[in-house]
Amino acid sequence: MKRRSLLRATLAATVGTIVVSGGTSFYAHTIEPAWIEINTLPVHLPRLDPAFHGYRIVHITDIHIDDAWMTAKRLEEIVQLVNGQKADLVVITGDFVTDEYNISARTLAPLRYLQARDGVLAVLGNHDIWSGPELIRSILEDNDVRVLADTTHSIQRHDAALHIIGMDDLWPSSDVVEPVWTHKDRFQRLTDALPDTGAAILLVHEPDFADIAAANGRCALQLSGHSHGGQIRVPFLGAIQVPPLASRYRDGLYRVGQMLHYTNRGLGMVEPRVRLNCLPEIATFVCLADGYAKTPW
Repeated sequence: MKRRSLLRATLAATVGTIVVSGGTSFYAHTIEPAWIEINTLPVHLPRLDPAFHGYRIVHITDIHIDDAWMTAKRLEEIVQLVNGQKADLVVITGDFVTDEYNISARTLAPLRYLQARDGVLAVLGNHDIWSGPELIRSILEDNDVRVLADTTHSIQRHDAALHIIGMDDLWPSSDVVEPVWTHKDRFQRLTDALPDTGAAILLVHEPDFADIAAANGRCALQLSGHSHGGQIRVPFLGAIQVPPLASRYRDGLYRVGQMLHYTNRGLGMVEPRVRLNCLPEIATFVCLADGYAKTPW
C-alpha cells in the first residue's frame, strides 16, 4: 500500500475506533486539529522557464490566531514544519485572524522566522478585511511577510521570471456576498500588466474565483484557502458546510480549463473549533517546466 493510502487508512481506522469508544469530541477538539498533513504535489506549469524547474512553493493558509487554539507556540511549531520543506517561496492566502479581538502582533511574530530563498508573500482573507486590514498588513510587513493587495510580484532568475499575482479579498463586507464575476475586471487589469513570457500564479483567498481566473487564460495555477475543507467531513457525504465562495472548489487539486487550482484545508479553525476527517494542511508544490517529463528529485 502506498504511504499516503496507508496514512488515510490508518486515519479512518483511528477515527472509527474513537467514534465507537465515545471519544469523538476529544479527538475532534484536540487530536485532529494538531495533526498536520504535509502534501507534496508536482505541478506542470505552462510558460515556466527551465530556470525555475524544481522550484518549491510552500502554501499555508487560514492560520486564524486566537490565543486559545492557535497560539504563538503552536505557530512556532508550524513555522518549523514549513521550514523543513526547504521552500524557494512561501505563500500565505489569508485569514491570519478571526476577528478584531484576535489581532495580536505577539502571536503572529513567529512568521518572521519563515525561511525561503525568495521570501514570503501573502494576501488577506475576509476575516482579515473585516477585522482591521491596515493593522494586520502592518504587523505582517513588520515580520517580513510581503502583502500583495491587487498587485503583482515577479521573481527573477537572470532573464527568466515567475510572476505572482495577489488579489485582495473578494468578500470585503460581511453583509454582502458578491458573485466572483464582479471581480473579473480588476483581475484583468492585473494580468494585462504582465509580460507575455513567464508562468503566472494567482494567490486569492476564495477558491471559487478559479472559474474567472481560468477563463482569463494567463495563470497556470491558483492557490486559495477559505474553505477549511469544511472542518467536519462525513464519510460518503463530504463537508457538512463551507462558507460562501467556496462551494465549487472545497478541497484539494482541480483542473479548471487549462489552469490548475488548489484549495488548501488551512491550519486554524473557526467556531466550532473542531476538525473531523479534515486534517489541517501544509502544501508544497514542485514546479515543472515545459519539456521536463520527470520530477526533479
